[in-house]
Amino acid sequence: MRCRKCSAKAIIRLPRHNTAFCPACFSEYVTDQIERAIKSDRMFGRDEGVAVAVSGGKDSLVLWEILSRLGYRTLGLHIDLGIGEYSERSRKKVEAFAAGRGLPFVVHSLREEHGAGLSEIAEGLRRPPCSACGVVKRYNMNAIAFQHGMPVVATGHNLDDEAARLLGNVLHWQEDYLDKQSPVLPNSHPKLVRKVKPLYRLAEREIAAWAVLQKIDYIVDECPNSQGSKMLLYKDALNRLEAASPGTKHQFYFQFLDRQKTRAQAAPAEPDLRECASCGQPSTAEVCGYCKLVGTLKVLQ
Repeated sequence: MRCRKCSAKAIIRLPRHNTAFCPACFSEYVTDQIERAIKSDRMFGRDEGVAVAVSGGKDSLVLWEILSRLGYRTLGLHIDLGIGEYSERSRKKVEAFAAGRGLPFVVHSLREEHGAGLSEIAEGLRRPPCSACGVVKRYNMNAIAFQHGMPVVATGHNLDDEAARLLGNVLHWQEDYLDKQSPVLPNSHPKLVRKVKPLYRLAEREIAAWAVLQKIDYIVDECPNSQGSKMLLYKDALNRLEAASPGTKHQFYFQFLDRQKTRAQAAPAEPDLRECASCGQPSTAEVCGYCKLVGTLKVLQ
């Protein structure tokens, strides 16, 4: 197998593109896909700081590495969810990665702030862990980035993530979520930061291969709370389709993005946002979801 670009020995084959790359050309391909996403979707400019949400997994660390290499001003943002040994190892991966490269980062500990980890909070509130996790992450990523003067939060969602999420939204016809499923979510309030997904053009397998070639040490284990997750079921279904028909994920998601442009023109206006009466962060209600969650937790304690 030869590299399609330079004819050297290839180390990875990309069936969805009907091509193969040697290590150097593959590295260039990955970087080019990220740069293309940033520029074509106008995610952020050279003069803007980018808070990179880093979990300790391959996707977020690869994103942080490449943005740093490209010369963007970044700040790592790690939310320690307090999920036992899993969170401890995740945090250590982030700390070691940042220390080895001299990159600034911030750690926000849920247990230090509330005296409980995500699992205990979810159990106390009688909510699914993933539901509580979404509220916690969305709120804190925005609030911490805003506090540090970073107008953009970049997450490590890849093509597999976005295709699986789209499949779930379509199966349940969750139109509100479909309207917001985009590589760029603009800020609709002065206290909201822009949320972007620079990895959406890359498959999970491609990111994992790049991480291995670059010797990036990341946590391999899935979150313990993800067992039985519908997202894993959707990913498995799409993987089966991809194996039988390479390019399925790409076509599914990118055709949706093309049609979304038309949907956006006809979509109703965004709901008016106010500032939460408790914390001052943007909210559609008088009290935001995060403060309601924290308030209920205090009552239970």
